[in-house]
Amino acid sequence: MTHSPAPLPPEALRYLEHVRVEKRLAARTVTLYTLDLEKLARFAAQVDVPLLRLQTAHIRRFVALMHGGGRGGRGIALILSGWRGFFGWAAAQGLVPSNPVQGVRAPRAPKPLPKALGVDDAVRLAEFSHDGADPWLEARDAAMVELLYGCGLRVGELVGLDAAPGPDTERLGRGWIDLQGAEAHVLGKGSKRRSLPVGAAALQALQAWLQLRATPFAPGKLDTALFVGQRGKRLTAQSVWLRLRQRSGQAGLTTPVHPHMLRHSFASHLLQSSGDLRAVQELLGHANITTTQVYTRLDYQHLAKVYDQAHPRARRK
Repeated sequence: MTHSPAPLPPEALRYLEHVRVEKRLAARTVTLYTLDLEKLARFAAQVDVPLLRLQTAHIRRFVALMHGGGRGGRGIALILSGWRGFFGWAAAQGLVPSNPVQGVRAPRAPKPLPKALGVDDAVRLAEFSHDGADPWLEARDAAMVELLYGCGLRVGELVGLDAAPGPDTERLGRGWIDLQGAEAHVLGKGSKRRSLPVGAAALQALQAWLQLRATPFAPGKLDTALFVGQRGKRLTAQSVWLRLRQRSGQAGLTTPVHPHMLRHSFASHLLQSSGDLRAVQELLGHANITTTQVYTRLDYQHLAKVYDQAHPRARRK
């Protein structure tokens, strides 16, 4: 549905001439300003208030109407910028006592949902075995995937793990895996320690890696890190990103996988299965549950998809 242009009062036409001639704005920009003022004039007509008598409450109402009509925060911000410029000029000319748009902000754009793998793809990656690969690299990379997906570790927590707790482990802010207790002890954001259960698949992968970890190195040439590179030094986060991207391609996944995607997958799949948001919060190490609640949106997407596919009343005829 198209709206006929609302008639602009002489003051608005003067402003448009001002930005065209004195400010020498591009013709495209002047056209956009004109459209913004016509939109404002339509809103003003709907509430039966002259353009120059509009108050901040009116502007807020117009913002709500635009947002309710489906316009995004970025688009509304651009329109408000045009209106703000007009009323700023009008205030300088003594036509209005103050700028009613000053202080009015567009609604924030919703944060994008974290990218998570589907359960099938996550399991496919975790179970992938590259037969032709170097057994040492294969064991290490398989164990890294299992910990990232099976425990929801941040990549910094993963590379911060020591092979075994030593006298300097806690002082240096390192974590470690307790194989006997099937627990991972990590130092997360804000220097907060937390303990996580390590599942059977991850324990098996870790044991396989630990059997091979020290074999290429002479005594004294191996870092205390659980995950090391081919020179025996602690792996960097960037190295983990690169190895995971490569491994996901080898496993046949169409989306290149990064470490945080496995953390998101851990949280999303756990929430789908348990529905226990507080438990997911604790396992992820989130200080505030609102951070964890983003996964309820992912879970809702999953439930909606299941409903659409499975419920007889959801199917279109």
